[in-house]
Amino acid sequence: MKIKLIRADEKDCNTLWKMQVEAFSELYEKYRDDETSPSAEPPEKTLERLRQPFTYFYFIEACGETVGAVRVVDKKDESVPKRISPIFVMKRFRNMGIAQAAISEAERLHGASGWELEAIREEPAARRVYEKLGYKSTGETKQVNGKMALILYKK
Repeated sequence: MKIKLIRADEKDCNTLWKMQVEAFSELYEKYRDDETSPSAEPPEKTLERLRQPFTYFYFIEACGETVGAVRVVDKKDESVPKRISPIFVMKRFRNMGIAQAAISEAERLHGASGWELEAIREEPAARRVYEKLGYKSTGETKQVNGKMALILYKK
């Protein structure tokens, strides 16, 4: 799948926030995760992230449309892992390889190694996307609530 990453800025806050809430709403309903779900965050949290000098928020464009977004945390310090948090693809564009292509493009832009991310343990399809790209589970998990846990991945 051919995609482009288009850098977002503060003027894109409301669009990013609305997309994020919609994209994560099913997972939020399933797990009721008020602590870490991007769907439960207020728009001010998105604005705060956009203002961070080490945050690179990108819209994902595919099929001539904006189909999702990915946030890269890159402090430009080899001793600090780069991080993907969050990445999302809108429902009607899922299962087309877009997330995988977006992560590959983020790695091309920010460097191929020194990455980490978290995935929901109970969502094997999402975990497979990361594993196909060479991310390995560290074995470290964080129990978020009685319904879900996060697994740490590194590359």
